[in-house]
Amino acid sequence: MTVKSVQARDIPNLITFMRLLLVAPIVFYLLRSEYGVALVLFIIAGLSDALDGFLAKQFGWSSRLGGLLDPIADKLLLVSCFLALTWQGLIPVWLTVVVIGRDLLIIIGATLYQMLVERLEAAPSVISKLNTLSQLLLVVAVLFHYGAQIIPVEWLSILTYSVLATTLISGADYVWTWGWRAWNKKHGSGRFP
Repeated sequence: MTVKSVQARDIPNLITFMRLLLVAPIVFYLLRSEYGVALVLFIIAGLSDALDGFLAKQFGWSSRLGGLLDPIADKLLLVSCFLALTWQGLIPVWLTVVVIGRDLLIIIGATLYQMLVERLEAAPSVISKLNTLSQLLLVVAVLFHYGAQIIPVEWLSILTYSVLATTLISGADYVWTWGWRAWNKKHGSGRFP
């Protein structure tokens, strides 16, 4: 895409692409234990996510590319932060394994559904959105706690178990929902055995 071919409807995709570019510096500062800088960049990334979503909805600038790029950018940012913070010993290894395991389960399930059943047109469920929010809050709370010492350690524990609960529930929800849809498409019964 050349500069001349950029149109207003491309702005959300450009913002999403810039968010993807922020992942490397955020991880760099996390690994250097410069949590204040990482927090500022993480907040900028979060605001950019809100902005591109607002522009896409408000002005009808949604696109298939944006629909693919946006969740990839969000997931790459969160998984990278989880891995870096786990490497630093600030998020438990078991939690990161559960979070990434759920994501892998969803990717494998979506791929199989697409290959064996039909084209997948998925939208995140309410519990999945809650899971993403709880993951974001945990990352922000960890960065605030270790960068500015203003979040009590008890909150980190509460958020850790909130992420665990929403991750497990949303993973089970995806398996149940898409398993039922696949069964229904293949067998046409309308009910899950």
